[in-house]
Amino acid sequence: MAALLDRYSEPYDPRRPTSCFDELPYQLVAETRRPRPARPGRPARADYEYRRGGTANVFVCCQPQAGWRHVTVTERRPKRDFAQQMRALVDVHYPAATVIRVVLDNLNTPTGGALYEACPPAAARRWLRKLEFHYTPKHGSWLNQAAIELSVLSRQCLARRIGDRQTLATEVAAWEQERNRARSLIHWRFTTAAAPTTLPHGYPTSS
Repeated sequence: MAALLDRYSEPYDPRRPTSCFDELPYQLVAETRRPRPARPGRPARADYEYRRGGTANVFVCCQPQAGWRHVTVTERRPKRDFAQQMRALVDVHYPAATVIRVVLDNLNTPTGGALYEACPPAAARRWLRKLEFHYTPKHGSWLNQAAIELSVLSRQCLARRIGDRQTLATEVAAWEQERNRARSLIHWRFTTAAAPTTLPHGYPTSS
């Protein structure tokens, strides 16, 4: 945990960025009748019936110190999709970086081995030379700042019925563009110095 908090306390370095990565399953739900918009003295109304449209997966990577994020909508979250997200970090988002420190949760998919399983070995080796994975502790996924970004996305964009994956992708792209334009930052307050006091069970002392 301390190593992860140290990464967060460093000033932004485009040659050695820290990118937080997380994902969110999303239930696609469509309206069966057109909602009625609000009018003076009458709130907006939507029918209680809905139609399930399956599920989608939302990947988010964010650079907290720079106020930047990128959101991708996929059908599922297999290893190949995770590998493509890592490829984009190396080749698209940070092509000039010498190393990219990637903050991840402790899940079964986000590993270096997943890249070898999903991609040709030469490509996986090239990407992994620039990727440095930092995993949150067990039961400590809240330390991944991408989880905060997903919470903001859920409140500002996803708290409504969206019936298909293409509409979902369009909506989150508009949200991403506006939030990046504003360079919205995550104001992280949990530091290495505060950790022993806040979480004393993680820092045993000698008697």
